Amino acid sequence: MTTRSSSPSSGDSGIPAATGEEPEPTHLDPVGGLVHAAVADRPVEEVAQLITLLERSPEHARATLEALRAVGVDRSVEDVTRLVDLLTRPPRTADSADETIRAAAEQRSLDDVSLLVALLHRADLEPHCGQEAVRAAATGRPVEELVELIRRLSEERERPPAAEPLPEPAEDGPAAPRRVPAKQATRQPTWPGRLTVVALVVCAVAYFPLHRDGASLRAFALALGMSVACLAVALLLTLRITAPVLAGAVVVPAALAAAQLLEGSLPWAGLSRALDLTLAPAWAAGPAAVCASLTALTALMVHLAAPAQASTAVAAREPAGVGPAAE
Repeated sequence: MTTRSSSPSSGDSGIPAATGEEPEPTHLDPVGGLVHAAVADRPVEEVAQLITLLERSPEHARATLEALRAVGVDRSVEDVTRLVDLLTRPPRTADSADETIRAAAEQRSLDDVSLLVALLHRADLEPHCGQEAVRAAATGRPVEELVELIRRLSEERERPPAAEPLPEPAEDGPAAPRRVPAKQATRQPTWPGRLTVVALVVCAVAYFPLHRDGASLRAFALALGMSVACLAVALLLTLRITAPVLAGAVVVPAALAAAQLLEGSLPWAGLSRALDLTLAPAWAAGPAAVCASLTALTALMVHLAAPAQASTAVAAREPAGVGPAAE
């Protein structure tokens, strides 16, 4: 039996049916009552299996929709996050999970919604799940509640991760081994990524073509594309600093620097004409690209080294013979 949230019960949740009609009361609709009772008390794994089986038959579309929305409204926020995890595993798409997320984000209390958004962003889920929760809350709740939700999410984002409390030793009997978490939350250093963004923006400005100066449209488009490529990678880094994006931040300016260096030996005249259109002269644009690539490489190394350092610190704190393998 799972712990229910303080949200409205399934009988008065007001969930619309798949056909757009108002759902019948559960005591008049045996199918709806059966679905609500099944998803209310069964384990999340069995609910996910039920939804999967219902989705295979088009005639069960309404029952499937009611089950998805009932979970989003009636089950605990932790159960909702667990079901979203199960419903987004390959080869499934995120459509079914989106229904549950929307129902929860639109109809639950602000406390539940803020917790749901935090869990969907922290859990090992697709980024789409957290984005769907934010989108549903933004479009389905009153403006006053949105202001309060923004305040809560801002406080949650700024709050440092709390240290996990250690279990109290037993007073009687043999001392139980202390469980040390194998993975603890760590804050990635953000300054290398921010410095990379600045370097990429400088590189984009250096390669930006202010005027066409009689060059062909292809040469002008190539010059503009070089600048836009740097700017696009910088924009991605402002959204989220990840290893693939940092790798792209290394490659893009490195390719520009290589093109600047090998300009005279390459047979393509269009490249030389495109490089002549850059805002900065060749002696400044090339070093700007090199600096951007080296800065991104440094940020990538720092980003990759942070998890390894965290694992080493956790291992150093584990007593001998105690750890995840000794549980």
